[in-house]
Amino acid sequence: MPPPRHGHGHGRARDTTGAAPYPRTWRVNEVLRQVVAEELERLADADERLRLVTVTSVETTADLRHATVYLVSLGEEAAEALDLRRPQLQRAVGRQVRMKRTPQLRFAADPAVIAGERVEAVLRRLGHGSDSPVTGRPAE
Repeated sequence: MPPPRHGHGHGRARDTTGAAPYPRTWRVNEVLRQVVAEELERLADADERLRLVTVTSVETTADLRHATVYLVSLGEEAAEALDLRRPQLQRAVGRQVRMKRTPQLRFAADPAVIAGERVEAVLRRLGHGSDSPVTGRPAE
């Protein structure tokens, strides 16, 4: 007896994590990333709080109604600026991307970048006081 299939009868399991299981969703995420990144670059000329903001990725929900824009860093000032500029970013997406609906944008710090910074901090602490953080011995 074959294992039971989950989902909507299309032979694919339903993904509830919000990850991009389909090529179309991946393409939408990539186009949104490009549009938001370009628009943020333009807005940074007028708002210096956005100058160091870098878009790493975008993740849309399965229904494409919401999109989380992941950023390298999201300080308090940058978060305020993004909230203020959200309508302009939404309009830019609406103008440049042909979709039935423009997804509601949400901004978050990229968890992969945060994890990488933690690893770097641990490595720096382990290597503190020696020239080589890998071996713990002075470099020759």
